[in-house]
Amino acid sequence: MYQMDLESMSDKVKGIELAKACAKAADEMQAENIQLWDVRGLSSITDFMVICSGSSMPHLRAIMRDVAGYVMEWHDVKPAMSEGNADSKWVVLDYIDVMVHILHSEMREYYDLESIWGKAKEVKWKE
Repeated sequence: MYQMDLESMSDKVKGIELAKACAKAADEMQAENIQLWDVRGLSSITDFMVICSGSSMPHLRAIMRDVAGYVMEWHDVKPAMSEGNADSKWVVLDYIDVMVHILHSEMREYYDLESIWGKAKEVKWKE
């Protein structure tokens, strides 16, 4: 887990633009079933959620590494916090107004986040 100075995020990419960058970064690593949801008004902890799946431990590690890496490269933004690891089969990268959930496909099916956040508005992130 790592943290960054939240003040340094103040002039950097945020919100929907950051969420789309996270989804695109996950797509670069062939993450599966990538969804971007607008949870404003439904969540008190974030505005947008990116949910994606990986098919193996190495795939989860690669998605986690490269989402953080690509977003840093493209926009100079690091997650404020990360929680979990590939071995737990569920990783969360917390960018404050965007949370990226990277789950093993079995865990995603089991926890069924789509049902939990069923009222969230899905956002198109691909052209």
